[in-house]
Amino acid sequence: MDSYYKPDHLPNFGKIGEGSPELAEKFFAYYSAVFADGALSSHEKALIALAVAHTVQCPYCIDAYSKECLQQGSDLEQMTEAVHVATAIRGGASLIHGLQMLDHAHHLSM
Repeated sequence: MDSYYKPDHLPNFGKIGEGSPELAEKFFAYYSAVFADGALSSHEKALIALAVAHTVQCPYCIDAYSKECLQQGSDLEQMTEAVHVATAIRGGASLIHGLQMLDHAHHLSM
């Protein structure tokens, strides 16, 4: 069965500029600048990107940043911690919305 996500798209990401080279060039320049060493190292940024990739559930990003983290020197323990940070934030965001449910439940049962 064919998949909606095609792994061969990732190495061809640059082709997205076909319809608008100017905007693609600006995006990729921005993207490169964001991931350059700055106040945070490129190693730290790769771990953040891996966590965000899991939060937004982007299989392309998970593939790309798993590979990038390993290339930047991360180990499996660091990468797993990053994924758990994403999981905790996402789970916490779901749970805090439970207060809305509590408000509705209390309001409707009065």
